[in-house]
Amino acid sequence: MATLIDLAATPVRELNRALHAPEATSWRVLNPRGAHAVACGIREDLAVDIEGHVGYYCAGMNQHATVTVHGNAGTGVAENMMSGTVRVHGNASQSAGATAHGGLLVIDGDASARCGISMKGVDIVVGGNVGHMSAFMGQAGRLVVCGDAGDALGDSLYEARIYVRGTVKSLGADCVEKEMRAEHLAELADLLKVAERDEEPATFRRYGSARRLYHFQSDNTAAY
Repeated sequence: MATLIDLAATPVRELNRALHAPEATSWRVLNPRGAHAVACGIREDLAVDIEGHVGYYCAGMNQHATVTVHGNAGTGVAENMMSGTVRVHGNASQSAGATAHGGLLVIDGDASARCGISMKGVDIVVGGNVGHMSAFMGQAGRLVVCGDAGDALGDSLYEARIYVRGTVKSLGADCVEKEMRAEHLAELADLLKVAERDEEPATFRRYGSARRLYHFQSDNTAAY
């Protein structure tokens, strides 16, 4: 049975303190009401269900835990996540999964601008659309967009892989469409399965770095 914490009566600081030295493995958080930094810095294999909308940086720096938001999330959900799973059953604001090194972030709805900015190994699956400059400076990991992508997708991309099912408004500097080979279809199928999505991998397109901006060249100055 889950341990209940009601944020209408308990400060977020006390919730996070309890999750950092847990006496239970299953938690249910009531009345978040847009509170910031809910369930941050968890280092244990916990299940945390948050019943409502959260503000900035929910589940930031997560390790091992499964954090589920039954609502929308503000800026920087799962920011700098290392491992574990974070799932948002609504929409997410900008910079979802920013700088995250590992784990899985699933957003069932839409994500705003800069989704996956500077991602460093995280897998992000978005059921809806993403805003402009998503995967900006993405270094490693995979971003899957089941809807459409905004302007400057993958700007200044390194080695992160991007899969988009819908339309892309524009590609950022050094981001190009790439061939969808058998290994990419298999990789995408696994990601969709773990995210509990039923889209067909063959309906997606793949994008990645053209690798022209790794080293400064005067001939490429217009691309920087």
